[in-house]
Amino acid sequence: MKSLFEGLIGWIDARFPLMQLWNDHLAKYYAPKNFNFWYFFGSLALLVLIIQIVTGIFLTMHYKPDAELAFASLEYIRRDVPLGWLIQYMHSTGASFFFIVVYLHMFRGIMYGSFKAPRELIWLLGMFLYMTLMAEAFMGYLLPWGNMSYWGAQVIVNLFSTIPWVGPDIAIWLRGDFAISDATLTRFFALHVSAIPLALLALVALHIMALHEVGSNNPDGIEIKEHKDADGKPLDGVPFHPYYTVKDIWGSVAFLFLFALVVFFAPEMGGYFLEPDNFTPANPLLTPEHIVPVWYFTPFYSVLRAIPDPQFGALAMLLSILVLFFLPWIDRNPVRSVRYRSLLYKINLGVFVVTFAALGYLGFNPPTPLYSELALRFSEWYFLFFIALWFFSRPRRNMERLLTLVVVLGLISLYDVVRVEPGHGMLVFLGWLMPAVFVAVMVFGSGIEKLGRDLPVPDRLTG
Repeated sequence: MKSLFEGLIGWIDARFPLMQLWNDHLAKYYAPKNFNFWYFFGSLALLVLIIQIVTGIFLTMHYKPDAELAFASLEYIRRDVPLGWLIQYMHSTGASFFFIVVYLHMFRGIMYGSFKAPRELIWLLGMFLYMTLMAEAFMGYLLPWGNMSYWGAQVIVNLFSTIPWVGPDIAIWLRGDFAISDATLTRFFALHVSAIPLALLALVALHIMALHEVGSNNPDGIEIKEHKDADGKPLDGVPFHPYYTVKDIWGSVAFLFLFALVVFFAPEMGGYFLEPDNFTPANPLLTPEHIVPVWYFTPFYSVLRAIPDPQFGALAMLLSILVLFFLPWIDRNPVRSVRYRSLLYKINLGVFVVTFAALGYLGFNPPTPLYSELALRFSEWYFLFFIALWFFSRPRRNMERLLTLVVVLGLISLYDVVRVEPGHGMLVFLGWLMPAVFVAVMVFGSGIEKLGRDLPVPDRLTG
């Protein structure tokens, strides 16, 4: 039996580089030996992608992309198709879990400097993956044809109409009509089940190929290829298989257990994964009391709402995403890992995490004067994170610190003066203190050795 199996592998290998692929990407691909918890999320993202494709195929067998039948077809799947409720909840829960693991995967890349040379292309491909995933989620969000899906899609598509000159034509092209209608549903369905998944799979393949070409980063941010034994194998590396394949299997089992708990006991997750308004059919004459996108879009939705002008709000939201593409050229500090970065950098990174979570929370709530002010200030903190990264890229002189402080606070103050309304002066001033104090601490704290000094980076991996 063994010889028969070996003969089959040899026959295939003579016609297709099967063993070469196995060795290049698993058996003889050496990864750093100090991977930790944060390195689960790349493989988990691949696992969720498989879950979404498989469950999506079964849903497509019964779903009707028709404005008159779409909502009823989902009810049919839930109630009449054997295990249809399970497949649908796995798909809807998988969408949210996909973004959870992707956000954690991206945070790990920022935390350990995985976007820096020679891994800039890996980061760029990952960002294109993220943008494609957002498009896939947006297209899929309309398909249930619930009332929140309908009005959420209306708001997001209308954003494209704010683009000067060509915006209205782009919005009509996306909708296939002058309003969200059956034509919109049909083309969103086609893109969701065919074109965008193909792009996702292609980008995943390119992302992994680019990663295995330059090698994986690690929690120390040290290149393991610089220290090799007589056979040319990294001294601080281990073969990906079996060491990390076994590790990823254990991580996948734990993830699937948590995933099953949500699917079976809390698929709606209190309205965050599945909104109550989406359990009623789409109605162009009945606007929900508070239109919000799904939770994974709410941080950027908060940035959009923070600026009253539609065009500038849409521009700020676009920049909040595009700025991530330029991260390898914004943060030019040679130290990669957060382990050896300065205390100020760690504070900046912690504030960024809080800021992103706060923007997500504010996006769920109605835009009251207080929440609108907070959304603006947290949006400013979001962009200040990248300015601080640029500032920390090299030592700065006192004149550079002072000039940076004056320019940044001057721009923030100028916008506050223009937008302040009678009766809101104290609220605006208290809000102004949030970015002002943050900028002052980041700028002048970099001149204090205990706050702004990076730690020495070891030559070899630590635990």
